[in-house]
Amino acid sequence: MIIRKSQAEIEGMARAGALVAETLALVGERLEPGVSMLELDRLAEEHVRSKGGIPTSKGYKGFPAALCISPNSMVVHGIPNEYRAREGDVISVDLGVTLDGLVADSAVTFGVGEIDPEAQRLLDVCQEALAAGIEQARVGNRLSDISHAIQEVVEGAGFSVVRSLVGHGVGRHYHEDPQIPNYGPPGRGPLLQEGMTLAIEPMITAGSPDVYVHEDEWSISSVDESLAAHFEHTVAVTAEGPRILTGARAPLLR
Repeated sequence: MIIRKSQAEIEGMARAGALVAETLALVGERLEPGVSMLELDRLAEEHVRSKGGIPTSKGYKGFPAALCISPNSMVVHGIPNEYRAREGDVISVDLGVTLDGLVADSAVTFGVGEIDPEAQRLLDVCQEALAAGIEQARVGNRLSDISHAIQEVVEGAGFSVVRSLVGHGVGRHYHEDPQIPNYGPPGRGPLLQEGMTLAIEPMITAGSPDVYVHEDEWSISSVDESLAAHFEHTVAVTAEGPRILTGARAPLLR
């Protein structure tokens, strides 16, 4: 069942989303050669809790950390460890925050220092795909209009959509209906209605779309070890257009 949110709930999610954005920005500032993934996780958790929030991932189905941190060919759900960032790495950081009972979820892939031009293109295309998907999150569209827009940008640039991983509804819970694939034909699936809140998140690779799960039963990487990128925003479907709830100012897209 898709849970449509009230205006008050959307405003609450925007407050949680602002804390997500602020925390990810802090992590990005600290993410430089030599820093360990555990240090970044501690930084994020301390900041979220200092603002009255709860890191939603910590303890979620047994996940042990506040952040999912996924370097290079790892796509998502990496468990922070002693790995230290290196010049040229691309590192995805995914954070959910619960504030006053409402959840917002976002992810950014950062380049460490100077990165390879093709790696930068991968990151740029993933951000463009996210923007294209968000643009379709409008009253009267169908869910797969989001999926199709993402696929068009990613595959048009010569990269691959990871088909076994999806975006999702979010808000009262971390993961809600509907699931949001990052590929597919337009015009299918549920009708988008005011009050829907969606975590839109293209997960893409520079090579094969196929992935595998590590022995820790969380971390997911590309089978061919090609670089991966992951960007995500929590978005509300409103009468005025898509509203990004995990941006610093939670803007409306016109």
